[in-house]
Amino acid sequence: MAQAKESGEDDIILKLENVHMYFGRVAALAGVDLEVKKGEIHSIIGPNGAGKTVMMNCINGLYKPQRGSIYYKGRQINDLKPHQRAKLGISRTFQKIELFGGMTVLDNIRLGRHIHLKTGILSGSIYVGKTKKEELKTRKFIEEEIIDLLEIESIRDKTVHMLPYGLQKRVELGRALALNPELLLLDEPLAGLNLEEVEDMARFILDINEEERWKVTCILVEHDMGVVMDISNRVLVLNFGNKIMDGTPEEVQHNPDVIKAYLGEEDLYATRR
Repeated sequence: MAQAKESGEDDIILKLENVHMYFGRVAALAGVDLEVKKGEIHSIIGPNGAGKTVMMNCINGLYKPQRGSIYYKGRQINDLKPHQRAKLGISRTFQKIELFGGMTVLDNIRLGRHIHLKTGILSGSIYVGKTKKEELKTRKFIEEEIIDLLEIESIRDKTVHMLPYGLQKRVELGRALALNPELLLLDEPLAGLNLEEVEDMARFILDINEEERWKVTCILVEHDMGVVMDISNRVLVLNFGNKIMDGTPEEVQHNPDVIKAYLGEEDLYATRR
């Protein structure tokens, strides 16, 4: 189980204050607060319909809350569009894989880098000077760091739609990493994976979070309680848009309200084995 990391106000990379998100009369988020510290893996759990993905959509700008504030590195970002938040260093994977099936693995990952490219149309068309240097730097970053990290060298030139689901999940993670984020939102990265693939993906997430080259803060939405309790520093529990608690994995496992709302005795037993 990961240990909670102590830090001060200056170490808070993301903060949600009293966030409300309604769809008609349904409150998907009802006054939710959250503080995520730099260097953490901060997981969000709850039953289906609890508001987990809605919260992720609010953080990366797909949704704009009707009330409340979202701060990234001390700056309020409520009015920023998704691409503006991405440029600040917030990257995202999705529940359903959102890759370009007809393109290669390399090309899909390269798309995640485009927001940082600074060359214009003219210089790009003749491929000299700054454009060439930028392209070589990007290629080195993707091919020597991301592909190596995710162990996908053997499939780098393969078309994505021909790959098994587990490898497509790695490619989507690679594309998110191409943005070189400081904050990575992982929406059910283990869903649909077999046991070996789950172990690999959990290892990749830990490497991204802990290795000196990356040191990426992660927000993880996941239903696999064994993995959540093993790799998280803190866990936020939602139920019908309401925050039940936010604490260490051990605190969450022993909270009776969490057990009643979500974990249940059988799942609680599984996390303690």
